[in-house]
Amino acid sequence: MRHEIEAGFLATAQDAAIAAARTIGQGKKKHSDHVATEAMRTAMDSVTMRGRIVIGEGERDEAPMLYIGEEVGSMSPGSPEVDIAVDPLEGTNLCAHGTAGSIAVIACAPRGGLLHAPDVYLEKIVVGPRARGAIAIEASPAENLKEIAKSLHRAVTDLLIVILDRPRHETLIAQVRAAGARIQLIGDGDLAPGVSSALRGTGVHAVMGAGGAPEGVLTAAAMRCLGGEIQGRLMPARDGDVERLAKAGFDDLGRVFKTEDLAPSDEIVFCATGVTDGSLLRSVRFFGGGCRTHSLLMRSKGPRHIRFVDQTHIDDDYVGALRF
Repeated sequence: MRHEIEAGFLATAQDAAIAAARTIGQGKKKHSDHVATEAMRTAMDSVTMRGRIVIGEGERDEAPMLYIGEEVGSMSPGSPEVDIAVDPLEGTNLCAHGTAGSIAVIACAPRGGLLHAPDVYLEKIVVGPRARGAIAIEASPAENLKEIAKSLHRAVTDLLIVILDRPRHETLIAQVRAAGARIQLIGDGDLAPGVSSALRGTGVHAVMGAGGAPEGVLTAAAMRCLGGEIQGRLMPARDGDVERLAKAGFDDLGRVFKTEDLAPSDEIVFCATGVTDGSLLRSVRFFGGGCRTHSLLMRSKGPRHIRFVDQTHIDDDYVGALRF
């Protein structure tokens, strides 16, 4: 994939984050998501690619833009054909309430390189590179925690595990506590903590519990760049989920999806920009005449790199008024 895609994705994630950040704390999560989606969709047409949305805002009849199957990008002849996964505002509640951890995310791979995951829960476990190969989602939380600690040369009591604060996780939380690990309960958005688990210095050692399957694909894309690991099992929880899964070809509910199943390609570009402050990325910071963004831009191949981008954006009107 061309390097122009990286630059285009960075600008796209930044635009979505800036738009969402202007709504922080207003208590209107649908509005926050709408402005982020609109900004991301507008910016995406300037990216040099022939893109197709495989993870987005829903099916065509549910979303006016960034819907599954929508074609995006410059569509110019000779542009790379890619599948795209987006979450214009991961953590809509976090943004609406002004709490930590909301981000704007986009990833892509050559056609067929990202799983078109159904919008159901995915029971998942996410770890960084040093614990890759040590986990098994079929194992008990205590067994996984023991293996993670061993891989990191730590005691189980040193580990910090991120879990969504949901009633469905009561048993999991009790088991992790009984094993002696520390827990950070979050209200929304398990994608950023999943990425954090693969980066040193964030203080996050693993993510456990059931979250969205589409977010699981985005996490897998990040793990392909970072060398971490995600394992998951589809978990129907709402009326009609089993039928919807079977219709989409997911009839083996016991199947374990690994990183390479969720993101089969070894050629992935991933970009996330912070909206509100978090352990992974800083928030958008506004000042008179512009703003400052903090992004994570990664490429898994050709060449592989992981880059944090701290960028200042100056409004054109403000630049025109400056005297040098």
